Amino acid sequence: MRRETNSRAVPATANRRAFLGTSICLAAGSGLATTLSATATGADSKPQKFKAAIIGHTGKGDFGHEHDLIFNNRENIEVAAVADPVPAGRAKVAQRSHAARQYSDYREMLEKEKPQLVCVALRWTDQHHPMIKAALQAGAHVYSEKPFTQALWEADDLLATADRMGRKIVVAHQMRLAPNVQHLKKALQDGVIGELLEIRAHGKQDNRAGGEDMIVLGTHLFDLIRFSAGDVLWCAARVLQHGRDITRSDARSATENIGLIAGNEIHAQFALSHGVNASFTSRAKLRQTAGPWGLELIGSKGVIRILTEVVPKIFLAKTADWTASGKTIEWRPLPDDPTLKWSAAESAFGPANGRLVDDWLDAIQKNREPIASGHGAMKSIEMVMAVYEAALSGSRVLLPLAKRTHPLQS
Repeated sequence: MRRETNSRAVPATANRRAFLGTSICLAAGSGLATTLSATATGADSKPQKFKAAIIGHTGKGDFGHEHDLIFNNRENIEVAAVADPVPAGRAKVAQRSHAARQYSDYREMLEKEKPQLVCVALRWTDQHHPMIKAALQAGAHVYSEKPFTQALWEADDLLATADRMGRKIVVAHQMRLAPNVQHLKKALQDGVIGELLEIRAHGKQDNRAGGEDMIVLGTHLFDLIRFSAGDVLWCAARVLQHGRDITRSDARSATENIGLIAGNEIHAQFALSHGVNASFTSRAKLRQTAGPWGLELIGSKGVIRILTEVVPKIFLAKTADWTASGKTIEWRPLPDDPTLKWSAAESAFGPANGRLVDDWLDAIQKNREPIASGHGAMKSIEMVMAVYEAALSGSRVLLPLAKRTHPLQS
């Protein structure tokens, strides 16, 4: 898979912080790739294990979608410790993850344990940047809950740090690795709907409709849009707050601490490579008519509908010709979908997270980007920021974005 990169500069304050940590990063990272390779292959002929740690905060955003369990039942991984400032939550997570030790401070844990793998499990993103940065500086590869960061400069800083350290970041965009999504990718390349021309995506459009829907669920959809059709070239958007176009004064915090949001109605358009156009809509008024959140992939010879779940449901439209009585459309499961007979247990978060970890470990050993990489996650965050930038400016904006701070910040 082609490596995704971004060379945009971060703010001066972020550069200073990155500079202060550089010597520590390089010292901690030296030789770790060799160590991991030896660990994975058992170079000394004895079974060895990766040393893992988990960071969360049960008082602020919990531990995400079973991310405290991602290392369980793996013979080659030992959970050395868990960090959580809440004693009761920390004890519960330690029991669930079989962590050997507990810490109230994640920085102390990283310094003392020196793990090779770290899971940053919080749903809330206000601490993602410092936690992931500290783990990378300690020499660890990182698995992160999504959304990746609250601002683009934070993502840029983490990716630059990971590149310097030779570390791999994977972000919990589980649907990328669902077997039927991988199957769909090949089916699209084989022309199952002819030439892909257009993608229409919509969020859950529930009480979070608008900005919160876009950052919480839209990032998954944006990731699938790019997975299907490549990079975004430009964005045009309209974001409304109670029927009027937003201004920066409409910026507010979401119900969870995931950064600034604005608007309760969003319609965005994206131009992608190879002439593909995409749209994203989140309006509570459309919830009933739009149906379950997901995407439609429209081609020259057919249409695919993806109902987004942990393991998505994928359907191919079979249409009849127009007649005096109208036209019928029948949605049938995508042919040869490998997940059609899966049980509820097979379609749960545990196996989905497990596929991320499997690919992450393979990426570490082979020195390649994970399929659900930090670079890809940054691109999803960039699409969110492009929507706000386009809406506030009233004009089309080009990607990559020149401005890496949050557009809603005054």
